[in-house]
Amino acid sequence: MAPSRSYAVEFAVVAQRDLQVIIELIATEDPVVAGQVLDRIESRCADLKKMPQRGRVVPELAAFEIYTYRELVVAPWRVVYRISGNGVYVLAVLDGRRNVEDILLARLVR
Repeated sequence: MAPSRSYAVEFAVVAQRDLQVIIELIATEDPVVAGQVLDRIESRCADLKKMPQRGRVVPELAAFEIYTYRELVVAPWRVVYRISGNGVYVLAVLDGRRNVEDILLARLVR
């Protein structure tokens, strides 16, 4: 049996900033919950090392025939990433309760 392929998972600076803002906002209400949310998001992203295809194509971008970007839903957040070679690049961590289409189009389609 061949060994499974492993991908490197990297966060873009903007995605790191997204995550920091989310965690800081939650921490103002409850630092324990903030830590739990951070752990949950990081754990789901770490899973992409072995199974990067597990996320769905971002529906708002698929409507424009853009299929390069995938996402994991860690409710209520959406982790947007793309796979390239042996890497998985996390490009955004967004609040799914916001207008995600506008945010994604501004960031990813320039």
